Amino acid sequence: MALRILKHSLLAGASLLAAACATPGGPTANAARIVPPATLALHDRLLTLDTHLDTPANLVQPRGFDITERHDVNRDGSQVDLPRMKEGGLDGGFWAIYTGQGPLTPEAYRRARDTALLRSLAIHRMAASHPDEFELALRSEDAARIDRAGRKIVYQSIENSYPLGEDISMVETFYKLGVRMIGPVHNGNNQFADSTNDAGGPKWNGLSPLGRELVKEANRLGIILDGSHSSDIAIEQLIDLSATPIILSHHGADTPHAHPRNASDALLKKLASRGGVIQMNALGSFIKDLTQSPERLAAVAALRQKWGALDALAPERYEAYLDERMAMDRQFPEARADFADYMEQFLYTLKLIGPDHVGVGADWDGGGGVEGMRDISALPKITERLLAEGYTEADLRNIWGGNVLRLLKAAEDHAAGLAR
Repeated sequence: MALRILKHSLLAGASLLAAACATPGGPTANAARIVPPATLALHDRLLTLDTHLDTPANLVQPRGFDITERHDVNRDGSQVDLPRMKEGGLDGGFWAIYTGQGPLTPEAYRRARDTALLRSLAIHRMAASHPDEFELALRSEDAARIDRAGRKIVYQSIENSYPLGEDISMVETFYKLGVRMIGPVHNGNNQFADSTNDAGGPKWNGLSPLGRELVKEANRLGIILDGSHSSDIAIEQLIDLSATPIILSHHGADTPHAHPRNASDALLKKLASRGGVIQMNALGSFIKDLTQSPERLAAVAALRQKWGALDALAPERYEAYLDERMAMDRQFPEARADFADYMEQFLYTLKLIGPDHVGVGADWDGGGGVEGMRDISALPKITERLLAEGYTEADLRNIWGGNVLRLLKAAEDHAAGLAR
């Protein structure tokens, strides 16, 4: 507690001196340019969690990725690392165990299972390698304790349950590894549910029989169910079948911009009526229609053909590729949504269902990020805008972390009741 209080007491004064005293371009100077010192001080008082960090994909890069070093989103595209977590005031979140969709065969299930297990182990290794900076979180009350100790909070989630195969007992295996949030599906229907964007249309009309077992098992263990990437019908069934409120961990609202990955007003109201939460996604195409120039599309295709599989590139060749890509980006800029577009969706959803049912899940390192908020160092801008719209510190406390922790506590309490 003393460490956290000391950090709070020093922040406001330190921020006032940032421009004069900080290293040019350093974290404090950058933060002071984004929002006023008073906003930074309030932002730092909040326990801030993002519910969908795809950063574990970087942890398993063949060339390596040092989470403790500051990277540049404009160069390597990465959006989350320890220096930027500190700069943007992100206290932690749910680090995703993502596996791409493949064939529904025993052999493919085994390959996907091994990929998911190795992804979880990479998250464990990150925390074990930097015990003064990160700590695995297993229960809802762990978040505040880890934050008070000055470490970053590491919950785990599963994005796409495909690696479980048809063995529902694998849910408990991942629970024992620390998973506390699970989504049935990703891009493409699988053995558990229909996806929101399968080109062939629905397979199950929502959840499959195995998907319904997944709901029961998650409830039994105390895992939050995540409807992002599920079809709207599957999301409704998750809401109806789950004994505890569900989450949309990185999702959007359909009324500001219609997209298959966004939810209708009716679905959002149903989610909120059952205590659920939507975490606002910052993936540009979910927020507005984006058309890339023909010149950029041609340049991207040429770059891809020239360099081939990036994972296969040796470090020095990868750096040469990044040099070329940055030059291409300067010559043919990417069309992006901007921060105002993101906040339009965010504010619309807040007005529709209220601050007890909305949070942040921007899809960092998984495609998220908008102009003006390209990485997590800019997160205080969200706090600044919400304050300007009249939301209180108590509202912000729920939006930034309280809502998802409420869902985790409800899941824990239900599981404990079943065990008695």
